[in-house]
Amino acid sequence: MARDTEGLQPEVPAVFRRAVRSLTSAQFRPEVRLEETPAPKRLAPHTHALSADVLVDEADEDATATGRLVLLYDPAGQEAWHGEFRLVTYLRASLEPEMGADPLLLAVGWTWITDSLAGRSAPYTAASGTVTRVASEGFGGMAGELASAEIEIRASWTPLEPDLTAHALAWGDALTTAAGLVPLPAGVVAMPPTRRRRSR
Repeated sequence: MARDTEGLQPEVPAVFRRAVRSLTSAQFRPEVRLEETPAPKRLAPHTHALSADVLVDEADEDATATGRLVLLYDPAGQEAWHGEFRLVTYLRASLEPEMGADPLLLAVGWTWITDSLAGRSAPYTAASGTVTRVASEGFGGMAGELASAEIEIRASWTPLEPDLTAHALAWGDALTTAAGLVPLPAGVVAMPPTRRRRSR
């Protein structure tokens, strides 16, 4: 996977190139399988996107949580952003049905974003988003199917500095928290995996 700014066009502003470099240089936990992905072009003059799967069980090919992080940059700024940059994310995670029924789940899901940003000391403003729960249960001929639940989080915020390393790490923390992984203790750095990451 390319993890630098080689794919950016020469006319891309230097400040955006540096922001992308800081975003993609973050070292995530080995359970997080990361890759660059095509970014939406109509949201801002300059965009860059990452996607990730969180595989809690090495033997399981199904991700417990998935996410996408999109960096938007408009040199003219946008009023709703309160800045020139904007980070937009979508997270989805599988839950135990009992947790999916918790009346506090939606509020807790939002704190996964805000607490992760605070935990990484990532300065930001103008955060907004939605949290949705999705529950399914089989009936009739599908009554034997196991009940399932998922949480979906859509969020965006404006970083207050062009170095986005802390924001990328906070996004990774929110993903792994949604996947049910215990946060790493303060000061502990995840070792990069030595195995080859599977292609999506």
